[in-house]
Amino acid sequence: MMNKTVHELQDQFRQLRLAETAEELPQLLREAEKASWTYLEFLESITRYELAKREAKSLEKRMKWARFPFVKSLDEFELKGQNVLTARQLSQLRELSWLEQQYNLILLGPPGIGKTYIAIGLGLEAVYRGFHVYFATMGELVQLLKSEEYLNKSKVQLKRIRNADLVIIDDLMYMAMDQREANLFFHLINHLYERSSIILTSNKSPEEWGHLIGDQGITTAILDRLLHRVEVIHGGENEESHRMKNRKSIFSAEV
Repeated sequence: MMNKTVHELQDQFRQLRLAETAEELPQLLREAEKASWTYLEFLESITRYELAKREAKSLEKRMKWARFPFVKSLDEFELKGQNVLTARQLSQLRELSWLEQQYNLILLGPPGIGKTYIAIGLGLEAVYRGFHVYFATMGELVQLLKSEEYLNKSKVQLKRIRNADLVIIDDLMYMAMDQREANLFFHLINHLYERSSIILTSNKSPEEWGHLIGDQGITTAILDRLLHRVEVIHGGENEESHRMKNRKSIFSAEV
């Protein structure tokens, strides 16, 4: 009779969309009996368990949607020997108040100094804090925009981008755009303007973007929206590559 009642309760939990609790209910009941929990303690245990499981699933989903090419914490970022960010600046960025206030970040500098690393690290912390993040290279983004009309997959991805709290665009302006691409990119930036934060990485300064976009009017409109609320972070031209400093060498084990 007891088992039948438990099974009925499990079915009722599932009807209430408490599937995780339904699966764990027999174990929770055993723990409650063993520890002589009060009714309040038992209810608290159930709700705590369900919330923890839901958050774990939500985090897993946000991580999947973010599409990071790699996952690496900013705790591992080597601050010594680089002049992209000071320890204080990095700590301030990790607080994510800029994201809550819908500021943009532009990370500029030559290849290999850690721009993408910093962008992904901040995106990762945003995901852990419950924000929806989407990462794409400029090339990937342009292809999505150009194929949205006829590819359902592109429509799905762009819907996620437009609904994201933070959009990371890597290698911005690494190649020239034609008129259609520039227009599509402008409309995306216009949609995200004051709805989402954007992190851009580029080895070209905003002054050079006009030559790559090819249309000064569109360039100005894009810059107006990106630079309205922004922090621009410059990596030094003489900065040694982060990849080079942290490379694995075949000679490193030699004494």
